[in-house]
Amino acid sequence: MFPHDLQGPDPLQRPDPDALLAQVQSQERLDARGKFRIYFGASAGVGKTYAMLAAARKLHAEGKPVLVGVLETHGRADTAALLEGLDALPPKQIAYRGKTLSEFDLDAALALGPALILVDELAHSNAPGSRHPKRWQDIEELLDAGIDVFSTVNVQHLESLNDVVGGITGIRVGETVPDTVFDAADEVVMVDIPADELLARLKSGKVYQQQQADRASKNFFRKGNLIALRELALRRTADRIEDDVRAYRVEKSIDTVWKTGGALLACVGPRPGNEHVVRSTARLAGQLGADWHAVYVETPVLQRMPAEQRERILLTLRLAEELGASTEVLADSDIAAAIVEYARGHNLSKIVMARAHANWPWRAPHIRRIAARAPDIDVLEIGGAGRGKGSAAQVRSRAPAPEGGKRRLWAYVAAAGASIGAALAFAPLLAFLDLANIAMLFLLVVLLVAFKLGRGPSVLATCVCVGCFDFFFVPPRFTFAVADLQYLITFAVMLAVGLITGHLTAGLRFQAHVAAHRERRARALYEFARELSGALQTEQVFDTTRDCIERTFRAQAILLLPDPEGQLQASDSDGGLEQPDIGIAQWAFDHAQSAGMGTDTLPASPFFYLPLVAPMRTRGVLAIAPEHQRWILVPEQRRQLDTFAALAAIALERVHYIEVAQNALVSMESERLRNSLLSALSHDLRTPLTLLVGLSESLLRARPPLPQTQHDTAQVLHSEALRMNALVANLLDMARIQSGEVKLNMQWQAPEEVIGSSLNLCATQLREHIVSTSVAPDLPLVRFDAVLIERVLCNLLENAAKYTPAWSRIDVSASIHGAWVRLKVSDDGPGVPQGLEEAVFEKFTRGERESAKPGVGLGLAICRAIVEAHAGKISAGRSDMGGAALIVMLPLGHPPTGPAIELETRIAE
Repeated sequence: MFPHDLQGPDPLQRPDPDALLAQVQSQERLDARGKFRIYFGASAGVGKTYAMLAAARKLHAEGKPVLVGVLETHGRADTAALLEGLDALPPKQIAYRGKTLSEFDLDAALALGPALILVDELAHSNAPGSRHPKRWQDIEELLDAGIDVFSTVNVQHLESLNDVVGGITGIRVGETVPDTVFDAADEVVMVDIPADELLARLKSGKVYQQQQADRASKNFFRKGNLIALRELALRRTADRIEDDVRAYRVEKSIDTVWKTGGALLACVGPRPGNEHVVRSTARLAGQLGADWHAVYVETPVLQRMPAEQRERILLTLRLAEELGASTEVLADSDIAAAIVEYARGHNLSKIVMARAHANWPWRAPHIRRIAARAPDIDVLEIGGAGRGKGSAAQVRSRAPAPEGGKRRLWAYVAAAGASIGAALAFAPLLAFLDLANIAMLFLLVVLLVAFKLGRGPSVLATCVCVGCFDFFFVPPRFTFAVADLQYLITFAVMLAVGLITGHLTAGLRFQAHVAAHRERRARALYEFARELSGALQTEQVFDTTRDCIERTFRAQAILLLPDPEGQLQASDSDGGLEQPDIGIAQWAFDHAQSAGMGTDTLPASPFFYLPLVAPMRTRGVLAIAPEHQRWILVPEQRRQLDTFAALAAIALERVHYIEVAQNALVSMESERLRNSLLSALSHDLRTPLTLLVGLSESLLRARPPLPQTQHDTAQVLHSEALRMNALVANLLDMARIQSGEVKLNMQWQAPEEVIGSSLNLCATQLREHIVSTSVAPDLPLVRFDAVLIERVLCNLLENAAKYTPAWSRIDVSASIHGAWVRLKVSDDGPGVPQGLEEAVFEKFTRGERESAKPGVGLGLAICRAIVEAHAGKISAGRSDMGGAALIVMLPLGHPPTGPAIELETRIAE
């Protein structure tokens, strides 16, 4: 414990903003997720299902919809009685090997979307052909869909306690639940009864049928077993409560005072029984509230192990990952040095290893070497698992490995043969070379054998070379007798030099192999990143990703990309290859989780589906079909593949934003050209239009008056010329606003005066409509450009008159709305079409696409540009009269009082 650990909380300490942000984001994800409650017990018959049903019935009585997804009553009448009145989901029938199995229907439950669903037996294994191998994975999908779930589980089904329970009862259950699922539950309800009461229930037939109960009472349901299981369940529940308290302190930004002893490191070796080390470390880490790691050190000798034994080690590492560990495969010839270096690099204060064999303690020198290298690190020895019936790993370890054994045997045969052959080849040289030189030649043979075949064959070659040197070259020849005792020193030195040289050569050979492998991985990542950096199209990213993965991992790779609706589509360039399952790939894409081979979601698939998760969103799915499933289990391969996927996702996102930027540039350039064209046309059209308006007005005022027919023609000409002039004025105003040439003349104005002047200007258009005004009496002065706001109101009034029938009502109102002044023009006409409330403010957009009404759709666009230039807002909606309502919001500001108004007026004059 450090000195600062003894101090109290700092009163000036404030929560970390980054931690608070992460907490808020985590809370948002939790709020969208369903709530998960687990009813936990020491064994069957304690009343978990009954307690779950009782709680569900209480919620149902309070009005919460409850659905029974799957529930086993085991013939218990009191449990079955609680099902009455609750809706039950019909089971899904799955055909398997000529039989029909009933399973939980996950798709039907998701389609119904109940508020709460009961899913009994959390550790249940689903029938082959189901979406997930385990029922707890079905529950995870229900929770992600926002559905609350109640479930049950016994202590013997927790993965970290599985071997402990097996050692107590002599029975190992095959159905387990990862502890991470148990710990992630929102609530854990402990259902507990004394062992004597449970035995009484068993004897009375309330747990199993009578025949099954008699058999259970002689095996699993012994009183000692039940007491031990009850203690395990209570301790595990206490650990869970401690986690809840710690989570509460973090949530409330309370600086925690609990200091764990540091993270743990579990060492996985080649011998059977390492699953017990992994589970024990997971249990210890849970009790300490600490993180933990699991590593396996692969030496040159271990590298030549049979494939089946290597796969067992990888499965043990996979188990550690499922229990929450960070795993790593280290390549080093010195196991102790590699473990200590990893522990120091990751700040791990405790190393957990399996206990040495009781009869041969010298077989575990690694523990002593680790303790000598790192006296500040605790080294914990874990005893062997209970024997019971033996674990699957122990059973698999007895299987022969003929191919690996044959390869190793041939290596030793080749080493011995090379040594004897060298002795026969060197025999004629005895007449020309001294014995010391011949000894050097034998050392050269040992060096070559160590370089080609490794450490074990080099040791054999050393012994054979010493024997051949004595037999063929040292007098008396062709016997193992030694006339001169000094040759014994020569033999000893030769043997020691040969062993040391062979050991060093084999180690360097292994290190060179590891370095070459790492260099290949680094070069592959570099080449992949370099090729992706030049990709400017999605097809280039696809081709580069596929080629690099096939070249690096020797696996078929297919990139699946989503369409605009988010549905994955296979690439056209996949012809001739085995096609992946789009349904599994879509699930991986939607959930941003791996699926298929080597995962817990449809592991029987021949493809491994890896989502391409970019910083902004998931960009696609990488479907990979490796040659061997073991390849997916190797942590280094998975991490390298994850890096490839991250690079591909970032490249796809970069290509997407390149396309967005190009489209934005094209749009901006088009807009600039259109504004330039509008400005030029507007200026060129103003002069002839002014002439037409003047000539038509002169014709109307001619003396003597024109005949009636000619007068009507002149009237139509004058009206159309005025309308054309208004259109050109709108085009010119829009071009000026877009180019930024309009300068606002901001003054404190009375809104009612602008409303009155706008109504006067639009009197002609409004003569066949009923217009009313409503202005709040306490309306203050507002700072705006009176000419432009008048133009806005005129456009709104003309728009209302144009799109409403004759004698419709048009209301103009002005009022205070918080910190804004609201000007509203509403009518009782047909209103704005649904879905076009925002589109009507775009340029060249009209409320009626095909209409005989004049206009080009610029009026409301000009209004929005003017209002936004005043830092205001404009919107369209439905009025209280049933028609359209166009609302202008202008900031209220801080209007001046009496003397200031007069001073500003004089300055303006």
